[in-house]
Amino acid sequence: MTSVHLHLVSDSTGETVSHVAKAALVQFDEITFEEHLWSMVRSERQVDEVIEAVGDNPGFVLYTLVNEKLQQRLEGGCRELQVPSVSVLRPVVDSLRTHLGRETHARPGRQHMLDAEYFDRIAAMDFVLGHDDGQSTASLDDADVILVGVSRTSKTPTSIYLGHRGIRTANIPIVPGARLPDVLFELDEPLIVGLTASPERIIQIRRNRLINLKEDRDTGYIDEDAVREEVVYAKRLFSRQDWPVIDVTRRSIEETAAKVINLLNEHRGEA
Repeated sequence: MTSVHLHLVSDSTGETVSHVAKAALVQFDEITFEEHLWSMVRSERQVDEVIEAVGDNPGFVLYTLVNEKLQQRLEGGCRELQVPSVSVLRPVVDSLRTHLGRETHARPGRQHMLDAEYFDRIAAMDFVLGHDDGQSTASLDDADVILVGVSRTSKTPTSIYLGHRGIRTANIPIVPGARLPDVLFELDEPLIVGLTASPERIIQIRRNRLINLKEDRDTGYIDEDAVREEVVYAKRLFSRQDWPVIDVTRRSIEETAAKVINLLNEHRGEA
């Protein structure tokens, strides 16, 4: 296993450069990356401190500095150390500047300014947390999306991901022997989506959960026939209500959320 130092340099929180780095690192097998995050780097002295640290642990440098003087200072230091440095934003910003015919303004952290979209995301997350696992059914009509499915079909993590995107999401579990809230069948505005998965996948996830809880009793929760009946019941319900269905068996949370967003756009007539 090869280990590589990765220096992430930002004039703001470092969130952007960290996301880009994570998206890139998953493409490499059998390599471990030791990340060094340098955030709020806004002075020449701070850049010099970063360069000194890179010299102590040479490695790849990714940065999101918008100040041209600081960019040049960092790149010059990296050249002297003979380590590669790449700007995450500059190629995109330069291309947009050329296309739009407009000059840019170096404003560190501007993407994190508090705006209406930011507060919408906060409100959406509050809604998600207050409507997780069948809570607060009286206000379901305020939801943008309602996810319905048996236990362990990724309802909660998908709801949280959508909440981060500013989408007010509730999720309701289908529990054997328990009645779904009547209001669920009376709603017009929210998009209701059924989530399903193969019985084998559900049993695997449930078994791992029981192990984590140190629960070793035999239970219908992981009984193959019982789980299969749950899945069949859920699918029949989705079909009867004409709710769109997403099979999450081989989907990541991000892929499931992307599908939900596409369905929401169609539901709103925005597709």
